[in-house]
Amino acid sequence: MAKQKFAVALGGGAARGWAHIGILRGLAEAGLEPEIVVGTSIGAIVGGHYAAGCLDVLEAFARELTRRRVFSFLDLSVSGSGLIAGQRLFDQFEGHLSGIRIEDLPVRFASIATDLSSGEEVWLRRGLVTDAVRASSAIPGIVKPVSLNGRWLVDGCLVNPVPVSVCRALGARLVVGVNLTTEFGRGGICIGDEDGEPVEETVVEEAPITRWNGRGAFQLLHRQLFGRSDGAPGITSVILNSFSIFHDRIARARLMGDPPDLLVAPNLAGIGVLDFHLAEEMIESGKAAIKPHIPMIESYLSSPPATLINTRLFAS
Repeated sequence: MAKQKFAVALGGGAARGWAHIGILRGLAEAGLEPEIVVGTSIGAIVGGHYAAGCLDVLEAFARELTRRRVFSFLDLSVSGSGLIAGQRLFDQFEGHLSGIRIEDLPVRFASIATDLSSGEEVWLRRGLVTDAVRASSAIPGIVKPVSLNGRWLVDGCLVNPVPVSVCRALGARLVVGVNLTTEFGRGGICIGDEDGEPVEETVVEEAPITRWNGRGAFQLLHRQLFGRSDGAPGITSVILNSFSIFHDRIARARLMGDPPDLLVAPNLAGIGVLDFHLAEEMIESGKAAIKPHIPMIESYLSSPPATLINTRLFAS
């Protein structure tokens, strides 16, 4: 029986991407090792670590994160092109992936980025893994764009949030896609009731930032990330949640044109796009999401090519 090329397409979703670790762990526990891994944004970070054999290191890092430690990695940028420089975080990943090139990986890997000038979808399949994952996860307005090969690159979710099409182009016969933002697309249309009772606003006074020293910058960044004390979201949450809604709409359109053989959507209800400190919960959600589909994947991979039908075999 001929072995089929097995691929996973790991979608974006900011902190929710730790669920990808659970997906890959669940597959490995069943003896299933993808031959092709393609990731967008946080999917590129997890996928790059997996392809380089460094998933254990990334998982240990994720499980050790607390909210305070997450905040310590967020270096305020003064360049004007992003709220966060991202240098501290990617210095950490550089320690995991130092000097490793994509073309030397034992698993075929690609990350997806967007050319900020032309809007083109860019497939990063050569060069340093750290450069590829950093470009793929440069969220517009949040993380500084990355200059690579003469292009300014930003997050790949703008063009291909769940990169199934790239897996196909790299020769995959079975593609498992992972979408982390499905609940952002479940809403319908809400028509406001203009006859409702007016709601009186409560204004909460925030302590002013009086000195623009290190502490003042810290206070400003904290408000921008985690919001005000009256519950109003911070600017980072506004951008990231808006980006996630947009991301889900793009993903649905792309997946209709080129669906995976299996679409997995871990249950991440109640987990926000900045909840990097909830790694354990997300990893377990990933494992739970892939487990019921293991028998079908095994069946597909054990079938000779001549017996496979042209339509997609399963989806969830």
